[in-house]
Amino acid sequence: MTKLIVKLKKFVDDREWDQFHNPKDLSISISIEVNELLEIFQWKSENTPINKNDIEKIKNEVADIYIYLLLLCEKLNIDLEKETANKISRNEKRFPIETSLGIAKTTDMDK
Repeated sequence: MTKLIVKLKKFVDDREWDQFHNPKDLSISISIEVNELLEIFQWKSENTPINKNDIEKIKNEVADIYIYLLLLCEKLNIDLEKETANKISRNEKRFPIETSLGIAKTTDMDK
């Protein structure tokens, strides 16, 4: 991931866009891109197949989400891989297999 962040930072720095990349605006941008991803699925039933055109749109939106997330993490000195691994470990405790298998609801425990 380091090579990707370096490439992304160069892209941003070459355009002097870092001045616009504060945590608030990056968070807003993530939300906007997530909503653009949701828009692809809007008004479709669960059984509607995802076509090639939709896949291309989805690829673009997940890339945008990931880019803004990487920028936010870089700005706040968050190690995304480490924090993701930590979250998975917490979720393993929060959702043990014996009480969570096949169940799609959360508990009141700390997220």
